[in-house]
Amino acid sequence: MRKNVLLLETVAEEALMALQAAVNVFTGYDEASLKAALERDDIHAIITRGKGLINKPLMDACPQLQVVARCGVGLDNVDVAAATARKVLVINAPGSNAATMAEHTLSLMLMGMRNMYESVAQVKQNNWNWRNQYAGDELNGKTLGILGMGNIGQRVARLGEAFGMEVVYWSRSAHDLPYQRVEVAELLQRSDVVSLHLPFNNDTNGIIGAQQLGLMKPSAWLINTARGALVDHIALLQVLQAQKIGGYAADVLPEEPPQQSLPVVQHPRAIVTPHAGSLTIATYKKICQLTISNVVAALTGKSPDPNSIYNRHAL
Repeated sequence: MRKNVLLLETVAEEALMALQAAVNVFTGYDEASLKAALERDDIHAIITRGKGLINKPLMDACPQLQVVARCGVGLDNVDVAAATARKVLVINAPGSNAATMAEHTLSLMLMGMRNMYESVAQVKQNNWNWRNQYAGDELNGKTLGILGMGNIGQRVARLGEAFGMEVVYWSRSAHDLPYQRVEVAELLQRSDVVSLHLPFNNDTNGIIGAQQLGLMKPSAWLINTARGALVDHIALLQVLQAQKIGGYAADVLPEEPPQQSLPVVQHPRAIVTPHAGSLTIATYKKICQLTISNVVAALTGKSPDPNSIYNRHAL
């Protein structure tokens, strides 16, 4: 018997075709279609990307649920605890976006440190003479401080090293890496660029606040491609306005699209991209295909990649 899968958001065409070949697919892209899909009581899997919430009420509405999945790495929009309590597999795509997010991080570093965004904007305004007042620097010879040394953090470290940067890092546990591990305060004081690559949880929520920002060099850039809520945006706006840090570059915000953090987004020393770091053609396809293949495996009696089952140790 073919299993039934509820899609809360679109996925890459190749992944959708593979899913449709193996299971019955129902969509819940809006409130009306979701309500119609939930009239069934035999939904076996729910798949989302970054916005569709897989929460307890949705799982309660699917009594035959076996799998919930996110085409991505972070699981902020999936209630993992509720799924685990139901013995439901939680599938994601760990490590699949490491290369592209590291590239995006370096792009933000370069744009900020070299004042590249403003350079391009001035030329588009036919102001070639802006070069006479250009003020920018380079990554070579600078210290890169990385908070969080997972897959992405390690790739960023290697790229920074290739640009001639000295790399220091902090993580909860030491890694066998050719970089010095230091405490957070020392990292903030020493670094010309601070890059965040921490997961979001109760311990990391607001980990960069007024006290931490106060330790940074007045010329230092803070880069955040992890989670917006790692940074206290009220404190961040204050240091940007007081010119106490060089600038802020991010791909993530506490709320998206921005509302309360809009003054940060609009600040002239801030560069913010719309959570698009992993939306490259190659990575989008990869994330969707990996997730779909593991969901199909779980529903058809095959073995998903064990690393894709986020709650495997709790089941």
